[in-house]
Amino acid sequence: MPLADDVQTMLDALNAGFPRVEDMSAADARAAVLARKQVVTDPEAVGSVTDTAIDGPGGRLPLRIYRPPVHDATAPLVASPAIVFAHGGGFVFCDLDTHDELCRSMANAVSAVVISVDYRLAPEHPAPAAAEDVHTALEWARARSGELGIDPDRVVVAGDSAGGNLAAVTALMDRDRTGPAIAGQVLIYPVIDNDFDTPSYRKFGEGYFNTRAAMQWYWQQYAPDGARNAARSHQIFPARADTLEGLPPAIVVTAACDPLADEGRAYAERLRAAGVRTIHRRYEDVFHGFLTIPTLAITAQARTRLWADIAELLG
Repeated sequence: MPLADDVQTMLDALNAGFPRVEDMSAADARAAVLARKQVVTDPEAVGSVTDTAIDGPGGRLPLRIYRPPVHDATAPLVASPAIVFAHGGGFVFCDLDTHDELCRSMANAVSAVVISVDYRLAPEHPAPAAAEDVHTALEWARARSGELGIDPDRVVVAGDSAGGNLAAVTALMDRDRTGPAIAGQVLIYPVIDNDFDTPSYRKFGEGYFNTRAAMQWYWQQYAPDGARNAARSHQIFPARADTLEGLPPAIVVTAACDPLADEGRAYAERLRAAGVRTIHRRYEDVFHGFLTIPTLAITAQARTRLWADIAELLG
């Protein structure tokens, strides 16, 4: 079926203008992506935004904390749920600013504190450095729950694209390290494995913004040695975990016209088979990354449903 007019127009613009990162160094790719960034002059208002930093495995780990507005200042104080968020960007680029709009929307719609993690980027910091950073931020949030005003029993980890990989890996790390159970994992068109020959890769690997060549390059930057240590391979490729039993409830979002569609669907199916309560939302006739493009009509619909799913997950 043809794509909606606004989706096709945006896809044409992305295909024409997004840099061919596979032909660049990481530094040049970052510069090219940064040059495309549009300055937002009127960001969605939230209760507050605070930039801070904590001690991470690699040193200073920047975080940005979004608080939703207080709807009733006279109501008794109740600890808020929290979302520890990992941005996308192929493990190589993007930052707190690129996903600022999405985090603001999430905080307001879900009435949750959103903690966005500026994790270390590849290739300077190969796998699983980024995942360790996200897990550290999760542990910090739970340990400082009283100070932050969040409910430690209502914390989820979330991410889009490469950030979806980091969210899935963080959930696995948390289970394996017998940390207090998190309330859920939100995986938005996640990068799950490096199999570039799935049906969705074959059909949508070129011409749909996120390409096979780009994904191969991203993996080469983040995991140049692949899964050299088999015992830790699932901390890079979630699909390679021996079992998904004992993981927290999951929300998986996929886009049909995305090379990653099949691996996201397969992971959702494995989660269900392992007894993990899982919601899989598949959006037809749209491409990878659409949830960070608020001008698309489908994005408003998908966000409304996702925010409701997360709110239900958080109780």
